[in-house]
Amino acid sequence: MKILFLLTFTLSIAFGQKQIQVIPQPNEISYGSGEYYVRKNIAIVALKELSNEAEFLAEVLEKGFERKTKIRSNGKGIHLKLIPDENSLLGKEGYTMSVGKSGIEIAAGTPTGIFRGIQTFRQLLPVSFEFGGLEEKVAFPYVTISDKPQFAWRAFMLDESRHFQGVDQVKKMLDQMAYLKMNKFHWHLTDDQGWRIEIKKYPKLTEIGSVRKDTQVARRSEERTGVPHSGFYTQEEIKEIIEYATARHITVIPEIEMPGHAIAAVAAYPWLGSLGTTNEVTVLFGKMEESFNISDPKVIDFLKDVLDEVIALFPGQVVHVGGDEVNFGPWEKSPDTQAFMAKNGLKSPADLQVYFTNQISNYIDSKGKRMMGWNEIMGKEIHEERTSEAVEVQQKLAKSAIVHFWKGDLSLINQAVESGYDVVNSNHWDTYMDYTFGRLPLSKSYAFNPIPEGLDEKYHKHILGSGTQVWTEYLPTNESLEKQVFPRLAAYSEVGWTSVQNKDFERFTNSLELLKRKWSLEGIYFTN
Repeated sequence: MKILFLLTFTLSIAFGQKQIQVIPQPNEISYGSGEYYVRKNIAIVALKELSNEAEFLAEVLEKGFERKTKIRSNGKGIHLKLIPDENSLLGKEGYTMSVGKSGIEIAAGTPTGIFRGIQTFRQLLPVSFEFGGLEEKVAFPYVTISDKPQFAWRAFMLDESRHFQGVDQVKKMLDQMAYLKMNKFHWHLTDDQGWRIEIKKYPKLTEIGSVRKDTQVARRSEERTGVPHSGFYTQEEIKEIIEYATARHITVIPEIEMPGHAIAAVAAYPWLGSLGTTNEVTVLFGKMEESFNISDPKVIDFLKDVLDEVIALFPGQVVHVGGDEVNFGPWEKSPDTQAFMAKNGLKSPADLQVYFTNQISNYIDSKGKRMMGWNEIMGKEIHEERTSEAVEVQQKLAKSAIVHFWKGDLSLINQAVESGYDVVNSNHWDTYMDYTFGRLPLSKSYAFNPIPEGLDEKYHKHILGSGTQVWTEYLPTNESLEKQVFPRLAAYSEVGWTSVQNKDFERFTNSLELLKRKWSLEGIYFTN
């Protein structure tokens, strides 16, 4: 198969066939000799089970041809075809696309695969097509594509606690994710600086917890903006966004931080806190001292109540609970917490955190979901803050948990997968888009491989994929946010989708020029 593909590719170059430019790069492409013209009167041929995908494609065609595209169950046109046998060959998201004398066909084993194929079709259209290009017809080169993702988890995380974005901006980001075949929208909704999700049982979480009086303007700076910052999503707005994402075959992963990063919640309900002094949302950024008082059963009940509403809202199978950067100081100073630890045989604050995390993991499991958290949930030291006298953590993380690696020695990933845990690799040096382009240039983003070098192949199945994150502490506007995300989001789409042997940075940057032209037409800010 590989020899045939290379031979076909070589012959196509010999005949002068123009290569297609698609991001993420498809995994197998063979070229023919000739062109097929998509004209204004073309129809979409699809059965009822593909109505969502067919209507999406029809809207794309209508933008360029300025006429409504008909959807039929048979006849000539662009064929969207479900082939159950393809599911075993291409998986849930793979597809084939063929353009030849008889027309265009996108086939897959699932509607998701069809939708991914439609994104490739879109990238073969002229850049201006979806912006009133007024095309009479569009030439497609004869080509056959067989494509599927390298990883099942290809995530983009948006932090909205620090700076609230709003429904329109979230939909804008989801549109770009869909175009780039990314499939997990990790939504960071709560943190110290703001609680952004309506919880009906606890209205003060948004009445008080979504508002801060001021905002620090830069790291270690005494300067403040001088204006309040606020905003949250009602449950109806969240349903609207989930519906929008689902239509684009993107799963929304909510993150509700616990037990640390809790100031916004504690400001709303002070009895939740460990310090007993927190009464307003912080205007500062960084690692804070406050955390939930998890030795109090009422606090555990509160967190379960919150999770009940979150689980009812979000249809995806994963709930992210954060778990990072917990300051153990208040627990160490609290007589009640120390008594709780002694009663339950917990030797250290890290043991207490793992004990708590397992309570939450088991609760989420009981609801038919799965818990995910940053890699501190394993109890390992990653911040070099513990004293040399610190005892070895004895508690073991629940096996159903997904470990989201972001910091520490890469050997921690090996330890996790060797212990049977599934891992999403978001090593901060390689994936944090709030970092400057000097610290994280596009080439480094593109070169990232979620599978650590030297990891035994038998453990590769436990690397679910990768996530890229944008933390918004110092990104107060849509423009500042987008300039950090774009064009790096395109690089991460290939990290997740394209096999390592098919990655080529020069080819990617050439294709990126077309994408930048599209972003300009869409009004998306990006960094050159």
